[in-house]
Amino acid sequence: MPSPSPPTLGRARPTRLPRPAAPQVPALWLALLAAPVAAGGNSPVLILPEMAGSLGVRTADATWLVTVFAWAMAVGTPLMAGLLRRRGLGAALKVSGALIVTGTAVLAIAPWLPLAMAGRAAQAAGGAGLVTAAMSLAGSVRRMGVITAGFGTLGAVGPLLGSTLASTASWRVSLSVGAVALLALPAVVRRADLTAPRHGSPFDARGAALLVLTATALVLVPRHPLPAVAAALVSAVLLALHIRSRPTGFVPAALLRSRAFVLSAALACTLATSYFALLFTVPQLLRDRTGWSSATIGTGQLAALLAGSALSMALAAAAARMTRPRVLTVLLAFGAAAPLTAALSPWAPLLLAAAALAVLATSAGQATLAVYATAATPTAQRPTAIGLFSLCYQLGGAFGPAVAAAIALR
Repeated sequence: MPSPSPPTLGRARPTRLPRPAAPQVPALWLALLAAPVAAGGNSPVLILPEMAGSLGVRTADATWLVTVFAWAMAVGTPLMAGLLRRRGLGAALKVSGALIVTGTAVLAIAPWLPLAMAGRAAQAAGGAGLVTAAMSLAGSVRRMGVITAGFGTLGAVGPLLGSTLASTASWRVSLSVGAVALLALPAVVRRADLTAPRHGSPFDARGAALLVLTATALVLVPRHPLPAVAAALVSAVLLALHIRSRPTGFVPAALLRSRAFVLSAALACTLATSYFALLFTVPQLLRDRTGWSSATIGTGQLAALLAGSALSMALAAAAARMTRPRVLTVLLAFGAAAPLTAALSPWAPLLLAAAALAVLATSAGQATLAVYATAATPTAQRPTAIGLFSLCYQLGGAFGPAVAAAIALR
């Protein structure tokens, strides 16, 4: 149950979670465990025509490989968090690793788009489990910042890395870069506490199913707005009624009553939506407002995103010594400055600065807000809180491209 007076976002509280009794896993191993999934998710961006030709489908149809990855990351995150909570870190790591290996093997031989989509979904679900495990082991804003900075950095280089691997080897190799995370498993298993927790209550299958349905409908909103919104509303109402009847189920009511958790998750979703929208919008704006070539635009954006990712790690480290209101003020200022700069500036350097500000706010925000969201959560529910928080971030990844399409990609 939650503490009698959970902290709110307006109070200055310590930003360090209780340290586990077992020795901490070094932050760089946690970054290696989590970050490769970001490169794997973005690797198809520049090679969709090649993938479509190999699978015998249209390029528009090949974009389902991107959509299904985002969907599986979104729904896989809370499901893997539930597995971690009930069966422990060891089970979550084993299942996640098995999903990545299976998905990668399927992609290596898949001759048809539906089979390739199944492989991508397995990869994404396994990656979601590794990200959740890494975040649950972070323990502080500084260590969380290393993870999210790595996530932002590899996400930035993902398209170029995917294109390079496709040209030198195969697009199937490009979609397998997330498997690099498996290299961190032995180190994490040796150092982390793998003890399975004891849970007497049965698994809340109905709550899990309703959450998956709600997240699925939300992810499909950009592709099928009217039916997806209707489905999301219906499933959300059913989920709310279920939470009311079973407040300690798959989605604990205590988390939804925590102002710190709700506001942190909502802000993370907002920052992620802005970042992913600018990720697609800034290149188009550079084409419209400058005479730059596609190669120059790609190189400039990559440099901006890498700079923003590096600065986010510094901001996350500094946040541990700042009061919570000051951290939130900085995040909101950077988060608002990014889209305003992109909308108003006619100069290429400022457009690239907007991209850097967006990834800075998002990566640093994910690190700090994740700690704020879970600070008042009982230890047993912390994986669930991390999973639901990460779900909100992943939804931003689905909403952002839709915003870009409506504003700048018409």
